[in-house]
Amino acid sequence: MRLDSDLQAIQEVRDCLQEAKAAQIQLEAMTQAQINAIVAAMAEAAESEAERLGAMAVEETGFGKAADKKTKNLFVAQDVYAAIKDMQTVGIISKDDVNKVWEIAQPVGIVAAIIPSTNPTSTVIFKCLISLKARNAIVISPHPSALRCSQESAAIMRAAAEKAGAPPGLIHCLTRPSVEASGELMRHKLTDLILATGGTAMVKAAYSSGKPAYGVGPGNVPVYIHQSAKISQAVRQILQSKTFDYGTICASEQALVVDQAVKDELVAELRRQGAYFLNEDEKAKVSSILTMGKGMNPNVVGRSPQVIAGMAGITIPAEAKVMIAEESEVGLAHPFSMEKLSPVLALYTVSDWREGCLRCMELLELGGLGHTLGIHGEDMAVIEAFGLEKPASRIVVNTGTTFGGIGATTGIWPSMTLGCGSFGGNITSDNIGPQHLLNRKRVAFGIREMPLKSPADEVTARVMESLDTLSPLGITREDVEQIIKNVLSDMQVNT
Repeated sequence: MRLDSDLQAIQEVRDCLQEAKAAQIQLEAMTQAQINAIVAAMAEAAESEAERLGAMAVEETGFGKAADKKTKNLFVAQDVYAAIKDMQTVGIISKDDVNKVWEIAQPVGIVAAIIPSTNPTSTVIFKCLISLKARNAIVISPHPSALRCSQESAAIMRAAAEKAGAPPGLIHCLTRPSVEASGELMRHKLTDLILATGGTAMVKAAYSSGKPAYGVGPGNVPVYIHQSAKISQAVRQILQSKTFDYGTICASEQALVVDQAVKDELVAELRRQGAYFLNEDEKAKVSSILTMGKGMNPNVVGRSPQVIAGMAGITIPAEAKVMIAEESEVGLAHPFSMEKLSPVLALYTVSDWREGCLRCMELLELGGLGHTLGIHGEDMAVIEAFGLEKPASRIVVNTGTTFGGIGATTGIWPSMTLGCGSFGGNITSDNIGPQHLLNRKRVAFGIREMPLKSPADEVTARVMESLDTLSPLGITREDVEQIIKNVLSDMQVNT
């Protein structure tokens, strides 16, 4: 009897989890040196295959640029690996000699990894690296439109790990991705933790599964350009960031908010460096294709500005790097104010930083709470005010938000999974790493006695407080203490 496709997909999930469980038990028994060797081999394999996998991702999904996909793969293989390679994830990982507390690392077990179509190969490599570094197994649920490149990325990671001594079966990638398969993976009793990168519905499903989950919210990233900004530098960084892989990273800029005092200079510099400004008619046409329902139109995600313009029925110069439309409103009725994972930007004008602050808040509240905010400027008081007030987990200053948010050009932890904190309905505001895929046990030694008072002590203390009133009668402190002891003894109170 042949099973229906959804039943086959569910059975595959169960088989993968069973195999992953057996392999993870063996991995957990390995030493730190063995784990480090496995992860190093995986990073080396990812680096050598970065270009091929990047090309596969673009060919299969149609999103982004092959060269930038390669760069993202290399970022994981090099930058993320450099950050985690010396991390202690086995045995006693820290000792506090003063407070006499040891921390012991223990893996969570099996990680269920949900992979997006926008960054499929780099996210697979990333989640495999951090999972095995923390001695976990991983079962990957790829996006159906990125199945082949996700499977290939997982296969490369698995082969490299096993060649370096990892037990077979630690890394799995589902071959029949579906809503039913993802649901089974997230809810199954053998799944210990969910690492979800994808659309809002998928992240909500992860949090509703009953399992611990790290989810990622949308990133409607506003960028404020203060009048103290170095305009030429700011424009260069913004365009480099926004056009990288055609804007598919969720930390990429979505709207520019500029002070009136430097607006003309900013616009002139944007034009000079390759931005194309839409007129009102062109804006209306592009606006009509940016969204589908209440969300992004997937057909424009990760496409070149020329392709998007063609879809809208307009023509823009071949050298145009990004399309920009001036906007004054924020809301679902104004598509340019929403998240656009493509080389399309909104431009807002404000009178000063206080109005800029309010506008950035509106944009974050529309669809980017807890994610990322960019600022260009030299006024530290303004930068501090933005950092203190904004519901964003990453405040990126004087660099592109794409690269700053993932930790490529800032000191933030390098990661391809960016938490949005309680602002965005996430459990953490951190950039995710192996440290989030560990249980930390504490061995704590006693360092003090608990001061417990007996009833006799309390009675004595109260009487002694009033001793001054008795001293004129010639009664000494010692006399009082003896009287109290005699009385309590007669009352059979244990002193």
